[in-house]
Amino acid sequence: MPELRKDPIIGRWVIIATERARKPDQFTGPEKEPLGGEPCPFCEGNESKTPPEIYSLRPKFTPRNTPGWELRVVPSIAPFLRIEGELDRRGKGIYDMMNGIGAHEIVVETNQHIDNMSDLSEAQILKVISCYIDRIGDLEKDSRFKYVLVFKNHGVESGAGKVKHSRSQLIATPVNPKRVKEELSGARAYYDFHERCAFCDMIKQEMSSKDRLIADIDGYIAVAPFASRFPFEVWILPKKHSPDFTSIDMASRMGLSSIMKVVLSKLKIGLNDPPYNYVIHTAPFRRQSKGNYWKSVDNDFHWHIEIMPRLTRVAGFEWGTGFYICPLAPEEAAKFLREVKV
Repeated sequence: MPELRKDPIIGRWVIIATERARKPDQFTGPEKEPLGGEPCPFCEGNESKTPPEIYSLRPKFTPRNTPGWELRVVPSIAPFLRIEGELDRRGKGIYDMMNGIGAHEIVVETNQHIDNMSDLSEAQILKVISCYIDRIGDLEKDSRFKYVLVFKNHGVESGAGKVKHSRSQLIATPVNPKRVKEELSGARAYYDFHERCAFCDMIKQEMSSKDRLIADIDGYIAVAPFASRFPFEVWILPKKHSPDFTSIDMASRMGLSSIMKVVLSKLKIGLNDPPYNYVIHTAPFRRQSKGNYWKSVDNDFHWHIEIMPRLTRVAGFEWGTGFYICPLAPEEAAKFLREVKV
């Protein structure tokens, strides 16, 4: 019989459709298309094919936008939001509007033509994590921005396009995203009632039961969430409470690079390199503002990474109700991924 499961943070219900269930090894990514013959704009030596770099890791005294770099950040050639201009908040009848001000950056994670982040070394993943932190810190200086979302699209079905070069994106927004606000509000409500962080309670329970635990490495756990929206959805959480991704020290960054390497490798090996998205949910910028809305966030929020393989499609029922239908129990997904050797 199907189960209804409730997300403890935002109260979203998920249907675990066991009657539609497939065995874990029946979920695999699509067949890969052969590599095209066009030069990759993100490879070393093709710096002229991207906008001028914003940030890079390269030997001292080497010129910008030239070979020799290990990691680059460039503006998107098709930005969702643009950095130039003023917000100009305004109303039109009952509708609120503002200019599309923000920042949209591409993090080119390696100078080599590597498609999947799982194939990068832990040392290179560490550089990517540190780059995220540096770029968020820089964008926070712009008072127009309230939030920076870090995300990755891997595979055509995830929205990555056809260029097979490992990269991720940062988008700074002048408002807090609805999905993040739902987590912030749910976490605050849980804290107000229990006087404990909901995420910390989740971590303790998952480490105790181990039913949905995938990996426990250097201060981080990876779990299949109790109310998984998608088959093989994985959350990575720091065991030490922290609302801000940008606050992690170098030792913690190394632990994060280790568990990300393991989890992404398990997904690639176990599911035939599936398309996936990941997002980093961190607390918003806390500047003095009217209402000081997130004054309790240091106590009640817990940053985390959500990894979502694209193995099923969201259809009419999901769009119409806000429910998700997951055809694989997270306990089965976690067991399968635990047993994948990397």
